[in-house]
Amino acid sequence: MASMMAPVLAWRHPRPDGVAGRCIGRSDVRVDPRKVRRLARRIERHARRHGMPRVVCTSTLWRCQAVGRCLRRRGWAHHVDPALCEMDFGRWDGRAWCDIPWDEVQAWGDDFVDHAPGGGESLRQMLQRVAAWVPPVPGCAVVAHGGWMLCRRWHHQHGPDHLPRSAADWPQAPAYGQGWSLPQ
Repeated sequence: MASMMAPVLAWRHPRPDGVAGRCIGRSDVRVDPRKVRRLARRIERHARRHGMPRVVCTSTLWRCQAVGRCLRRRGWAHHVDPALCEMDFGRWDGRAWCDIPWDEVQAWGDDFVDHAPGGGESLRQMLQRVAAWVPPVPGCAVVAHGGWMLCRRWHHQHGPDHLPRSAADWPQAPAYGQGWSLPQ
């Protein structure tokens, strides 16, 4: 029974290239291969030290899949799952924040939980998607996105009925390459 409750170790993908000042959700941006290998080595060392299974789950986006493919070449099982993707920012995705009309940004701020920025996915929808995800193997590693990790942590700290009142209630994303232990 204890193994069924093993936490998931979620790692934020490495810092992507050329995204400063842009709204990045589902945009398939690249990461320096050295950063990919560096994160894969960190995950591998952590898994070995803590007796974790050699299984990694990643989102469908390149910045996560690249780490999973690197681990697969080292003998890991690699599962790709769209449920691990970052928030869908619709028509905002990939655009410079300064090019997104302020009234659209304000509309999201006014209804932080239920407004779908850029016509994409609302925070409520993302929280539900993230909460519904079940790891294929207890205690596996996950390479995902800052928004996914925040939603998973929020759900487990606050439960499904307590939602942020505003963007001011929403926590800071983990650093690129940072790992968080999250309950299954």
